[in-house]
Amino acid sequence: MRHLEVITEHEMVAHFLQTEIHSLRFEETILAMLQKEGKDRRVIDQPDLGSDDENAYRSRLLGEWRGYKRGEGIFRFVPDDTAWHRYALSHKELARVRYIDYDYWTELSGGSRLPIDAAPRIRAGIKVFGQYTTEWALGMAREVERGVRFPEIILVGTDEASVLTVLEGHVRLTAYCLALESVPDPLTAIIGFGTGMERK
Repeated sequence: MRHLEVITEHEMVAHFLQTEIHSLRFEETILAMLQKEGKDRRVIDQPDLGSDDENAYRSRLLGEWRGYKRGEGIFRFVPDDTAWHRYALSHKELARVRYIDYDYWTELSGGSRLPIDAAPRIRAGIKVFGQYTTEWALGMAREVERGVRFPEIILVGTDEASVLTVLEGHVRLTAYCLALESVPDPLTAIIGFGTGMERK
């Protein structure tokens, strides 16, 4: 991995929310949360990282939505003092990133939690738990092969030498591993380092 820059937690939070508000699965829920607070989606789509009020609101929103700084949800093992960075990852490094410990992704990968192991299972037509199709992954992989570039994924680990786990971007990472030769090499990603991440 090649270190590119240190970033603030506010940039990570804004990026996380931007990617999820553009997800068909999550957009409606996040918009409802914004509406409840009387907030315009601009606070996510066009974040002002220099605004303390906006940064505080986005952090609180991500806490309510995903457990950020609450020790809950996917942020359960992400400490408050996590140091955030931007790195460039090679194809080989990308292929070693694992899924979070969640039954869907564990089943998809055949128990390894590695998207690179999920790829041949998806190509073989696996249905997760015998009922959930993986056509979504093949469609995303075709987009990668066509040169479409997706937002950066967010990874976490204890340090540069540790195993990295995807925090945000499971679908994109799966598509990358299905079409690895078409992925930019290196690929940039946001990575957070902190103690306790090995439990993810």
